[in-house]
Amino acid sequence: MTIGIGCLHVPLRLFNTSSRTKQEIDVSGEEVTIYACGITPYSPSHIGHARQAIAFDTLVRWLRFQDVRVRYVTNFTDISDTIIDASNEEGVDFLELANRHISDYRISMNRLNVLDADAYPRVTESIEGIISMIETLIEKGHAYSAEDGVYFEIDTAPEKYGRLTGQTLEMVRSGAGGRVASTGAGKRDHRDFALWKIAKQGEPSWDSPFGKGRPGWHIECSAMVHEHFGHQVDIHGGGSDLMFPHHEAEIFQSECCLNHEPVVQYWIHNGMINVDGEKMSKSLGNFWTIRDAISKVNPLELRYCLINAPYRQPVEFNDVMLEDSSSHHQRLISAYGEGLSLCEKKSWENSDFLKSASTNFSNGMNDDFNTRIAVVEVQSVVKYLKEKIDNNDVAEISASVSWLSDFAGKILGLLPDDEFILDEVNQNNAAMSAISDLVNDLLNQRKVARDEKNWDRADEIRSELNSMGVIVEDSPSGPIWRLR
Repeated sequence: MTIGIGCLHVPLRLFNTSSRTKQEIDVSGEEVTIYACGITPYSPSHIGHARQAIAFDTLVRWLRFQDVRVRYVTNFTDISDTIIDASNEEGVDFLELANRHISDYRISMNRLNVLDADAYPRVTESIEGIISMIETLIEKGHAYSAEDGVYFEIDTAPEKYGRLTGQTLEMVRSGAGGRVASTGAGKRDHRDFALWKIAKQGEPSWDSPFGKGRPGWHIECSAMVHEHFGHQVDIHGGGSDLMFPHHEAEIFQSECCLNHEPVVQYWIHNGMINVDGEKMSKSLGNFWTIRDAISKVNPLELRYCLINAPYRQPVEFNDVMLEDSSSHHQRLISAYGEGLSLCEKKSWENSDFLKSASTNFSNGMNDDFNTRIAVVEVQSVVKYLKEKIDNNDVAEISASVSWLSDFAGKILGLLPDDEFILDEVNQNNAAMSAISDLVNDLLNQRKVARDEKNWDRADEIRSELNSMGVIVEDSPSGPIWRLR
């Protein structure tokens, strides 16, 4: 099935990590099912979490805008070695710590305009299903018990390895970041991975046929996918750092347990965050929490920043990028708000310019979900709307506002509620009215200084305007100003 807007009919294609090609996504069934690996809540959520959540949220929004029914699930890994270590360090119960950071995540997602998933399963609430899968894997000869837990035996299904990485396990072990333990009491092979960990003294644990303990990292998602979607999910993914070992392990577990191949129809992975040219990490001291970022810019400006690149591409994150995104988003809000205050929304489908913009937007989104192309089209419509406002073209103003409401708002999630925007417009207009005489006088002085090539005086005036919260943009018709 092809999806598009108006007269457009372009297949939706996504890059399937498993096939390493762009593939057409079949959206003709009753619904499209999507599962994204969620956070391990041992510390405050960071901008890498935001990038993944926004990418999947925008994909869900795009499909639903096309009247495709979507069921979207993302999980919380609320028990792990990192959570146990962090809770011990703080001297609090592991669930108290996990719940605090889950709450922080949910609040941050709300501020970033990420829509709620249809379900948020948690590991601690999925123990029964996890144990059941492990029992099945043991019965089928794919797993074995050892004194420190239960392990999946890679050699029982060697043909499944490398589905996502395209490499042998030995080739990628060095890049696993310590997530593949080389030894373990009773572990037969360093490539085998833990399904169940016997609890050490004082650790959280659950009863099981294998002894008191807790799930290994990988089995949890296999169990939750099975619980919510049965033998197959259409789209499954997360950050590219999860390809190995987490998602490779999921393929082993799920397909061997369920005797179904593939359990995942399409694998998708978003790129990582780099800060000033280096991978973001706490050890490098370049770590940004979501709260860090939104202390500098509006949450929707951060969202704008994180979708202003195709989802598979790494994001080079820095202050300059934030400032640029903030400026573009403010122009969007300013133009949309002014247009909204002037007239009611009307269909954009009678405007040749807006139909062309919708075609370009849709082609970009349907070609591996290219949000960069979508953002460029939003910018072009913002410029068009401002021109129509200057020309008092009511019909095109109405159509452009409607277009932005659909594409920048409903699909990209970049607009707050209309009521909020109109309230902001009214407050902004009142604030601008109060200082307009002073600002215009300063702009006239600046023009005289520039005409006389008195650049020092022109810079002084611009600094004075900046201190008032006034942003000046020079245009062919003269300076245009607005409040920050």
